[in-house]
Amino acid sequence: MPSPFILVNIKTFKEGMGNRAHMIANAAQLVAHESGVTIGIAPSYIDLHPICHHFAIPVYAQHVDSYEPGAHTGHITVDAIRMAGAAGSLINHSERRLTLADIEASIRALQAQNLIAVVCSNNEATSAGAAALAPEYVAIEPPELIGSGVSVSKANPEIIRRSVAAVHAVNAKVKVLTGAGIQSGDCVKIAVDLGTDGVLLASSVVKAKEPATILRDLVSKL
Repeated sequence: MPSPFILVNIKTFKEGMGNRAHMIANAAQLVAHESGVTIGIAPSYIDLHPICHHFAIPVYAQHVDSYEPGAHTGHITVDAIRMAGAAGSLINHSERRLTLADIEASIRALQAQNLIAVVCSNNEATSAGAAALAPEYVAIEPPELIGSGVSVSKANPEIIRRSVAAVHAVNAKVKVLTGAGIQSGDCVKIAVDLGTDGVLLASSVVKAKEPATILRDLVSKL
């Protein structure tokens, strides 16, 4: 995935369901085309297939299990998201924590299908641990700032700097995203200047009346 990368996690916000999911995807595709910045989205499972097939942007699942297809009621397999058209999946988001063994199994299952693993972490130590498993991305998100409206880029830039260093000390090939409270072009520029490859964000885009306006601001200083 080219750098910088902006990944919008739609979560299960009401503002990101159905037609609104398509509106956000359309805005992401439009602004990506205008700016040359790679913008992807992680919609709900219900919207995953139609978004993948109607838009030419990277689309990610919000979580995936490592199970093979079979008798695993309620789980989401890598085969299922690949067939839906997904580029990859988030793993271990703060709202969907996994054990270390499950994180590794999900990474391996994705990579076996040539899909991209974005492993979420909450500090530099867990970021380094995630990097040891060799996902394509580690996304550092201090949980206390998620949805707070306070940007990690401004509130705690040192955790970004230390996390980038920790990840690259373990595996220089792993790319780093940062998230939590990202809401403006300034936030994104600070994150990239600190060595990250982009950002992971949610509510500032998903809840916006005009998502394209927010996305244009986010890429405006890159």
